[in-house]
Amino acid sequence: MTGGPGSPAAARPARNGAAQPAEPSLWNIANLLTMLRLALVPVFAVLLFADGGHDPKWRSAAWAAFAIAMITDVFDGEIARRKGLVTDFGKIADPIADKAIMGAALIGLSVLGDLPWWVTGVILARELGITLMRFWVIRYSVIPASRGGKIKTLTQGIAVGMYVLPLTGWLADGRAVLMGLAVLLTVATGADYVRQAVRLRREGLARERESG
Repeated sequence: MTGGPGSPAAARPARNGAAQPAEPSLWNIANLLTMLRLALVPVFAVLLFADGGHDPKWRSAAWAAFAIAMITDVFDGEIARRKGLVTDFGKIADPIADKAIMGAALIGLSVLGDLPWWVTGVILARELGITLMRFWVIRYSVIPASRGGKIKTLTQGIAVGMYVLPLTGWLADGRAVLMGLAVLLTVATGADYVRQAVRLRREGLARERESG
């Protein structure tokens, strides 16, 4: 869709007469995928707890909602970066959407007795702690997502998805092993983020002292 002179997509003239690149519209495909993921959180919760929370049909439907949310998580950030659609809304809403869907799944599964509360506690404490730590050092630098963090997110998503599904036999045993791996990656990558945050803050404080 092309924008007219008053639309967000139109290029704005700079003071020197040169055209500046237009800011991305809020309603771009990357943000819409993030919004979809946020909208799927209550839908997933309702499906997970439907009919007592243990009906195979409802659990399968809950898994479908969770899977769609995880797929949008893979694509929205990549699309935003590749197509130049990064917005302030996306920077804030994307991590909120990620933690909302994962938190709803973990807490819901623990409430239903399918997942130990200590697993939910460890994962959520790590995610909240790292988020707060990013704000702690944001004035000095941004902590980039590591390869280990991306593997952790993928492992968590697959493991939680397998717990949402009504699995039995060796598949049920396999998901427990995978969740154990996810917890280990959660702790290990969390410790690495703490190390990075401490280093970045120390370097930032040193630069401030030198410039002051």
